[in-house]
Order: sequence, then structure tokens, then C-alpha cells
Amino acid sequence: MDQIHRIAPPAISHQALPGSSVIHTGHQTISCPLGYFPCGNLSVCLPQPLHCNGIVECANGADEDYCADLHGWPKLVDWYFEQVKKHADESEDCFLDVYPEKCTCQGSTLICEYLELLSVPSVSSNVMVMKLGYNNITALTDDLFIRYQQLDTLVLQNNLISSISSRAFSGLFKLKKLLLSHNQITVLKPGLFRDLHQLEWLIVDNNFIRIVTQKSFVGLKSLFFLYMMNNSLDQIPNICAELPKLNWLDIEGNNLLSIKKATFQTCSKITVLVLRNNKIRHVDKDTFSTMQLMIELDLSSNQIQELPSSVFRGLDQLQQLNLSQNPMNYIHVDQFDHLVTLKSLCLEEINILNIKNRMFKNLGNLSYIYFKKFDYCRYSPHVRSCKPNTDGISSFENLLANIILRVFVWFVAFIICFGNLFVICMRSCITTENRLHTLSIKSLCCADCLMGVYLFFIGAFDMRFLGEYNRHAQRWMESMKCQLIGSLAMLSTEVSVMLLTYMTLEKYMCIVFPFSHYRPGKRQTLSTLIAIWISGFIIAVIPLWNKTMFGNYYGKNGVCFPLYSDQFENPGARGYSTGIFLGLNLVAFIIIVFSYTSMFYSIHKTGAQSAERSLFSREVAIAKRFFFIVFTDALCWIPIFLMKFLSLLEVEIPGTITSWVVIFILPINSALNPILYTITTASFQEKLKQCLHNEKLLGPKKSLTSTTQMSSV
Repeated sequence: MDQIHRIAPPAISHQALPGSSVIHTGHQTISCPLGYFPCGNLSVCLPQPLHCNGIVECANGADEDYCADLHGWPKLVDWYFEQVKKHADESEDCFLDVYPEKCTCQGSTLICEYLELLSVPSVSSNVMVMKLGYNNITALTDDLFIRYQQLDTLVLQNNLISSISSRAFSGLFKLKKLLLSHNQITVLKPGLFRDLHQLEWLIVDNNFIRIVTQKSFVGLKSLFFLYMMNNSLDQIPNICAELPKLNWLDIEGNNLLSIKKATFQTCSKITVLVLRNNKIRHVDKDTFSTMQLMIELDLSSNQIQELPSSVFRGLDQLQQLNLSQNPMNYIHVDQFDHLVTLKSLCLEEINILNIKNRMFKNLGNLSYIYFKKFDYCRYSPHVRSCKPNTDGISSFENLLANIILRVFVWFVAFIICFGNLFVICMRSCITTENRLHTLSIKSLCCADCLMGVYLFFIGAFDMRFLGEYNRHAQRWMESMKCQLIGSLAMLSTEVSVMLLTYMTLEKYMCIVFPFSHYRPGKRQTLSTLIAIWISGFIIAVIPLWNKTMFGNYYGKNGVCFPLYSDQFENPGARGYSTGIFLGLNLVAFIIIVFSYTSMFYSIHKTGAQSAERSLFSREVAIAKRFFFIVFTDALCWIPIFLMKFLSLLEVEIPGTITSWVVIFILPINSALNPILYTITTASFQEKLKQCLHNEKLLGPKKSLTSTTQMSSV
């Protein structure tokens, strides 16, 4: 089970560490380390993954409280309908003298739902609630409800109403709730609600309303809630001029194209404004400046490309802001400076190309933030909950998100370093005739060993940032340490690829053209190896020379390896990465595959003759050994080629795949090359046994003399 921290109650003057979870009680302040949360007023801290996991770990059950982001206004609509349903289920004697037999009467409530009524039925004048939903009523005529002056709630939802007379609601001076949703209403006529002085709830969602004027709301002096979702409005008037008490306005799912400054200038009482799922492209400067009581604003699912920098000025009480699902690529650095009380900010599906820490610096009370990419979370390290909380590589808490990755990065690094260092030592101790071939193998082992060193660094920094990675993520990815270990991995990869290609071509010339007498000399071999290492070094450090062209080339993710490209990457970095992985490496892979295909064809052709077989026995053994090396190359590089190709097609690749590629697939060659080249070869094993045997019987000097006379690998 995850570790539990018990801490002594600190004094009231205790100052929490930045990013820590803090809870204030009447007598103490309880502070938890970053990545932990307090059990209510208990001096117990639990890891954040245990919050709302369905299991009670806190003695007082506080770990399963507040599991949802409920900042902003409560869901009043749901609450209201629950209350209506609860009221309808209450068993009361009927107080109505007259009502249709097929209807139900409970107290002063008339329920006539699902009865296929074509018109409003007659009922006693003392009725207070009329539920006429789910019928076939098509029109509301003049003075239809004038007899029911005690009416408090009128439910007409889910009918076929298309025509409403301007005097249909005359006399309803005490009406507080009017539900007209899911009908076929197209126009709200001027003066339609002039007698509804006490109306608090007006719900007209899911109609075909196209025309609304300021005079449509004359008389609604007490209107608290206006719900006009899913209609056909393309503009809205200054409705608050007639609705001085309007508190909640929902105009979701219409055809609004822009929001003018004058629209809400008199809406000083509004606390919730929902404008989602419209076609809004433009919002005027200071549009919401008079709405100083607003606590929730929803502008999501529109066509907004950029907002004025001061559009949120004056919203000192705003707690929840939703800008998601807009084609925004740019946000002003000071866009959120005025939202000092904001607790929830949703920016999902927005590519913030200019994202900076400065954007969220003033949001000291922000608890929840939602991005399109986990990479953005590092720009708001003080926020307690950031979604998505992982990119598959890193998480909010750890550099390596998966526990398997966190363990195996050490295991793979150890296997790589141990195997390659073992081969280097053995090859140095056992002298062979083919010293140039041995030199190439040792050079390859050095390159592969660098991959192990890279993985050790990743594991070490994962341990260093344990439980608080997001706090350090930005500094880490932009640091010179990340750049250097990323370039180290690139150096290892490219030198290994070029060495394998060189060694393959060397064997290709020896086997396919056996009578050409081509054998590289010492000077040529040394020059080639030095050139390969210099080329690999240049490839690795070029992205560090020009930040303008390459950007943060190695700092795109927590493991500092530039494998995946996204559509918003710098063109220079994108082209360079493509040139390396789909250019140089792909060409090298094709050369290796072609060379071994030709070698085996040549061996098969000449090996049929027994006389020739003895001449090629040594080359055949080496070729077979290299076949397995090529096979491991395919296992390593084909997934990488596919991944890079898909990224160019702008296919979104999960970070989980990237992490497994970097930790497991990419190091395949580095881990297996020493085994395939040396440890499992029969000749090496025989020489090693003979060397140890001579060392035991004849002493160090004679053993050294005998080993120099052994045949080469």
C-alpha cells in the first residue's frame, strides 16, 4: 500500500511549502508534502492517487469527499427537477374540486402527463401546480390560464406548441416556474410575459426560437433563471434591461456569432452565464466587465480564435471558466490576471503555442486545470489537479508515470552497461589476430554503453523528482542536463547505427567478393571509426546550437528524447528529426538488410560445392551471427520508423507508446549486441575457457603467450 504520512500539527504561523496541500482548521494548519493531501482535519497525509479511488483510507472518510470539480454554480436544474419529482411522489389528499378523471391530483397539484391531450384541460381555480408535459398541445390562446391566479408552477414541456398568444399567460401574477422546453416555438412575442411579475424560472430550451427582443421579457422583474438552450438565436438583445434580478442565463446550442459589449452591460446580478456550443467568433472588449458577481462562465465549443486581453476584467468573483473546444492557438500572457479567485479553468483541445508560466502566475486559488496535453501541466506547477495527469511518459507526480518503467529503466540500464563493459574487458584481455575487427566491436560497445548511461540518468532524475515532478517539470525539460542526456542518447543511437552499417559493408565485401582481396588496413579502420564518432557527435549537438531554429529539441518530454513530432513543432526541428530517423537511419537499415540478403544468396550459391564450403565456413558462421543482429535491428527500428511516419501524418501517438519505445525498444540493440557479437559465439567461449585453463596451470606469463596465438573471432 502507498505510504501514509503522519505529521504533527504545526502552529498557525507555519508556512506551507509551495505546491503543498494545506487545510485550515480552527486551531491548526495541516500541511502535506507535494503529491499528498490531508485527511480533512486529521494530521494524516495520503498520496494523491488514493483520493477518490473508491476505497476509504482516511479514518473520517475525507479521502472520498469532493471527488468532482464542483466549483461554480451548483447544478440547479437537476436539483429543481429532483424537487419537482419528490413533490410529485408525495401522497396527499386532493384539494381540487374539478379535474379530468384521467389526470392525477395530489394536493393542489394536477398531473396530466402522457395522456395525448390536445388542449389545456379545465380544473379548479385553486390549482397551484399544473404538469401538462408529454402531450400533443399545439397552441396557447388568449387568457388560457387567467382563472388560475394561484398558479405557482406551469409545466408544458415536450408538447407540440408552435403558437403562443401574447396574452396566453395573462393573470398569472404568482407564477414562479414556467417550463416550455422541447416544443416548436419560433418567436417570443413582445409582452408575452408582462403579467409574470413573480416568475423566477423560465425554461424554453430545445425549441426553434429565432427572434427575441428586449420587449419579449417585459414584466419579468423577478426572473432568476433563464434557460434558452438549443434554439436558433443568432443574436440576443440587452435582455437584462427588463430582467433586473436575472441570476442564471443559459443560451447554449444556438447560432450566436458574436457577443457585443452592450449585450450584458446591465446584467450586474448574473452569477452563471453559459454560451457554449454556439458559433461565436468575436467577443467585444470588456464584455463582462459589469458582471462582478459572476462565478461561472462557459464559452466552450465556439469558433473563438482569440480573446481580448481585458475581456475578463472585473470578474473578481469568477470561480469556473471554460474555454475548451475553441480553435485558439494564442492566449495573451495577461489573459487571466484579473481572475484571482478562479478555482477551475478548462482549456481542453486548445493548442497554446505561446504557453508560459506567466499566464497562470496570478491564479493563486486555482485547484483544477484542464489542458489538451499533459506537457502544458508543467506551466502551472502550483495547481493541485491537472488533467490529463499523464502523457504516458510522465505523470503529475513522477518523471516516469508507470511503475514498470520506473523499475525496468534501472534493469535495462544495468544489462546494457554490464554486457558492453564485460565485452570490452574480455576483448582487451584476450588478444586476437583480427585486431581491427575487435577494435570495431569495442567501439560499438562503447556507443551502446552510452545508452545505458542515458537510462541511468533518467532513472536517477526520476528518483530525484519523486512525488513532485510537475513542480520541476518545466525547469527540467528546459535545463542543460536534459539537453545533454538527450544528446547522449542521440549520440549512442546514431554512432551504433553507423558502426553496424560499416561492419556490415565490411563483411559484405569479404563474402560477396572473396577474391577482391579487399581488407581495410589499420589506418583506414581508425579513420572510419573516428569519422563515425565525429559524425555522431555533430548530429547530437547540432540542435543545441540554434534555439531559434530547433526550439527545445530534446525537451519535448520528460525522457529528453526527440522521437515524436507534433504538428506545432518548429519546422527546423521537425525536418531535422525526420532527416535523422526516416533519412539516415532508414537508409542504414535498408543497406544492412540488402547486404545480408546478398551475403546469404552468395553463400547459398557457392556453399553447394563441398570444396568451396571449407573456404567460407568462417564467413558463414559470422554471417549467421550477423543475421540475428539484423533481426534485432528490425525489432528495434521498424516500430520507430512507423512511429515517426505516423507523426508526420499528424496521427496522435499516445505517450505510453513513446515511453515503451524509449525504455524498451530503442535499447534492444544496445543490450543484445554484446551477446550476439561476443558472449554467445563458440570461438569466444572456447578462447575464454582456454585462457582460464592456462591461467590456472601455467601462470600469467605462459597464459598470455598462448592467448596471443589463438585464432581470431
